[in-house]
Amino acid sequence: MGLTALWLTIVLTLLETTFSADNAVVNSKILITMSPFWQRLFMTAGIFIAVFVVRFALPMLIVMATAGLGFNEVINLAMNHPAEYEHELHKAEPVINAFGGTFLLMIALSYFIDYQKKTHWLGFLERYLGRLGRFDNLTVFLMLLASIMIYFTIDPAHHATVLIASISAMALHIGLELLSAVMGSEEKHLAAKHKVGLAAFASFMYLEVLDASFSLDGVIGAFAITSDVIIIMAGLGAGAVWVRAMTIHLVRSNTLQKYIFLEHGAHWAIGFLGTIMLLKLYHIELPEWLIGGLGLICIGAAIWWSKHHVKPPKDAHLPVQP
Repeated sequence: MGLTALWLTIVLTLLETTFSADNAVVNSKILITMSPFWQRLFMTAGIFIAVFVVRFALPMLIVMATAGLGFNEVINLAMNHPAEYEHELHKAEPVINAFGGTFLLMIALSYFIDYQKKTHWLGFLERYLGRLGRFDNLTVFLMLLASIMIYFTIDPAHHATVLIASISAMALHIGLELLSAVMGSEEKHLAAKHKVGLAAFASFMYLEVLDASFSLDGVIGAFAITSDVIIIMAGLGAGAVWVRAMTIHLVRSNTLQKYIFLEHGAHWAIGFLGTIMLLKLYHIELPEWLIGGLGLICIGAAIWWSKHHVKPPKDAHLPVQP
């Protein structure tokens, strides 16, 4: 398709990797708990799901559901009438933002509102959020309140679809956590070092849903660069491959142990992205460079803080006793 198509693909790949750096960090935290088989599956079957299902088929299914069109009609729009396809996808944007924003905020809140969490990056704020973890189901309660508030304050035309999307995101997040917890508790009796079976499957699906929450908003934004669905899938798909390769690198290099605040920075970035997606329901649009920049700033600051403000153990430089 020529050098122009190659350039557009490279631009989309760079955008995807910029927006998904925090995704790679969170992925690595989950992937390190899974068996080698499921880690390999993440880079094989997972790549297929990320490229062809999430970035190509899923947007079409959403257009089918929201526009009431048949599969062949949507395929025809995507391949032969990209401007009309983009229009229909933009009409589905409230559903995408409500689902993705709710799911990402659930991840961020669940991480910080944890009474057993001992390591804190942003001092008082994270300690205060951690103490709130004493109250059961607080994260779900807060997100339900947010969903109710959104229902009564957004455009009435989107009331039902946005509420269903938000509740579906909460139900999916809770369901995957429950399945992982139930199967994980059973594996403890088997002395398993890594998650296998249904527990690993639950974590695998969690990673795929997380990837979808990040990428669907990017699919819509990609139409600002090109309306060619093939180029969009190629560029965003290449970015997805990079994110998964980076995830594997973070696992193998034990990066989360070297930079103890990196996970905190990634979850702050996820919280910001989830909030931005929900703000779009009120037609508050931030520049793409600012959205990507916020994530990179959070991760960069967390790495810098980990390197310069974490003191080594007092006996780190003492000679080893024979």
